[in-house]
Amino acid sequence: MIDFLKNIYHFFVAWVAAVVFGFPSKKLFVLGVTGTKGKSTVVELIRAILEEAGHKAAIISSLHIKIGDEDQKNDTSMSMPGRGYLQRFLKKAVSTGCDYALIEVTSQGVLQYRHRFVDFDAALVTNIHPEHIEAHGSFENYRDAKCRFFADLKHSFKENKQVFINDMMVHKDCFEKAAVTGGAQASYFSREEFINDDLKNHYNGLDSDRAKKMISLWLQNDFNLENVAAAVAFAKSRGIMTDKIFKTLEVFKGVPGRLEHIIRKPFSVVVDYAHTPDSLEAVYKALAEGGKNKLICVLGAAGGGRDKWKRPSMGRIAADYCSRLILTNEDPYDESPLRILEDIEKGIWEERNNTNRQVQYEKVLDRRDAIKKAISYAEKNDVVVLTGKGSELWIHVEKGNKIPWSERGVVEETLKLKM
Repeated sequence: MIDFLKNIYHFFVAWVAAVVFGFPSKKLFVLGVTGTKGKSTVVELIRAILEEAGHKAAIISSLHIKIGDEDQKNDTSMSMPGRGYLQRFLKKAVSTGCDYALIEVTSQGVLQYRHRFVDFDAALVTNIHPEHIEAHGSFENYRDAKCRFFADLKHSFKENKQVFINDMMVHKDCFEKAAVTGGAQASYFSREEFINDDLKNHYNGLDSDRAKKMISLWLQNDFNLENVAAAVAFAKSRGIMTDKIFKTLEVFKGVPGRLEHIIRKPFSVVVDYAHTPDSLEAVYKALAEGGKNKLICVLGAAGGGRDKWKRPSMGRIAADYCSRLILTNEDPYDESPLRILEDIEKGIWEERNNTNRQVQYEKVLDRRDAIKKAISYAEKNDVVVLTGKGSELWIHVEKGNKIPWSERGVVEETLKLKM
């Protein structure tokens, strides 16, 4: 009964907000991007391509809220804010002359009807991996919430609705069925297709390795090429010329807090938002370059009181890739920070017992001190990898309190003392 009443409340709030702001989504093209990882990168790439092609785009993501020339940090702690925020955002986008709105769509946002009464023209799914399992009750519930967004396109009054699906995604059948329910035409993208077709064709038949080096260095990793493939598929569907698309890819500078190199010499310091086992391994694999680089890793586990299942997995992955590892605080909320680190530590010991790999690790609860210590260990050509916070503005602690935070700021402050 309580859940039913909550659903009625969220649905009613979504409807009222749409009425108050005059259903602004009817007046511009709206794309919703969902998935476990890559959402922010995909919407940033699409925005950059659209603007290169002469369009004016508004964007709301976990990183920031940009409407035309106005750009501000997203300090709501939500990728997809509720309570009328989206309708207000869309209204302002229309009033400032934007012709596109790009929205990150989260599973929690779907459950709370934040996507309803937004007339989406298109939806895109990047990938699906286990995440928010405790909040949803199971991985299947989490996946189904993402699929529900596609199915709910049936409520949009837009014509010629389209969805974009990662063709290499294990659970693509769920999204295909949901697209049919939503009355949308499905298009597919994949990293391999982008490399073998778009990339090689544009650069006159260069082999894959040489062609990849023609685009921005930040985009050349396998997981970012998957994001590129998604953005390119959408841009092509909108009739944007290939030259405009690749001009953007060649100069794209990256996304703050996503594989962000603060320095590259004499050693590297990289900040990344990775907070799931899949994304953590992808980052470590990319930076290790097949064992060529020694990784010094700072690792926590986001979300105290939730997703406890992933902590040992992240410990095992870190023990496999990192030469030196510092476990530290991230977002403990009301859970004991030390208990969170002990859960990660279990995975480190499992990896030790299974492989006899003796990674050096220590626990430093204060994240600032952990970063300072990691950088103090760095020698020429080492890579210091800080994961979990990315460009987030806060560390969330007990009783709803939060501490102002800048991962990049702490790194820069530390480097001034070391260099």
